[in-house]
Amino acid sequence: MSVEYGRRGLIGALTPQANTTVEPEFHYLWPPGYAMINARMMSPKQTIEERLVDYWGNVENELKQFANAPIQAVAFGCTGTSYLVGKEVEDEVVERIHRNHDLPFVTSAIAVTDALNAIGARSIGLVSPYPTSLTEKSVVYWESRGFEIAELSGAFNDIGEFHPIYSLSAGSADEALQLQRDKKLDAIVMLGTGMPTLAPIANAAGWGGPPVLSCMLCLAWRTIQWVDGVEPTAESVLHWSNGAHWAPRLLTDMKELSAA
Repeated sequence: MSVEYGRRGLIGALTPQANTTVEPEFHYLWPPGYAMINARMMSPKQTIEERLVDYWGNVENELKQFANAPIQAVAFGCTGTSYLVGKEVEDEVVERIHRNHDLPFVTSAIAVTDALNAIGARSIGLVSPYPTSLTEKSVVYWESRGFEIAELSGAFNDIGEFHPIYSLSAGSADEALQLQRDKKLDAIVMLGTGMPTLAPIANAAGWGGPPVLSCMLCLAWRTIQWVDGVEPTAESVLHWSNGAHWAPRLLTDMKELSAA
């Protein structure tokens, strides 16, 4: 069964209710021939951490939003949830959904884990858009996955915008990234699916520093790997990180917008 705008693969994306970054970044990241349909995860909870846990508790019910659309994988675009539920619970639910729905269920945190393992990274730097509490939980999570957190930079926005993460600019992320440029790291990971990361990654291509990854970049990469039925490789991770297939379109659009 084929669809007009996803002949190489149709992906279902689950996105937090107010996230303004997942869909635009996926727009640039999907290679030609792949398409996406999106479902918004809803929660009435008042705090960020309560909503993140709520999304996870209701995730299998959220899959019903895709009905009988012929999706070939589900991309879970919410990294903070993984920090709060922990890797054991995350792994169990991912496996259960894959088994019960016959679909790869790709979380952004596991996608990053797979990318780091593919390139042999162990000592990593993190660029965090989170408040202190969630940043600390993220460090615990990445250490539980076997990584050493050697550097940590923050880009949190607490100045009263509509959301402290989704209102971040790529400039804020780039400033935090630059702090780790000359560090002896195996890789730098820009955390979260709400902080814009593609422009900083594109600008870092060939910069002479460690490879730069983000949760969104890795989520798109790993989901495509699942759809294509291929195993992760260092070459594929670095190809995506260098922006060969997506950065020119992004930079062209940015130039046009700045000239308008």
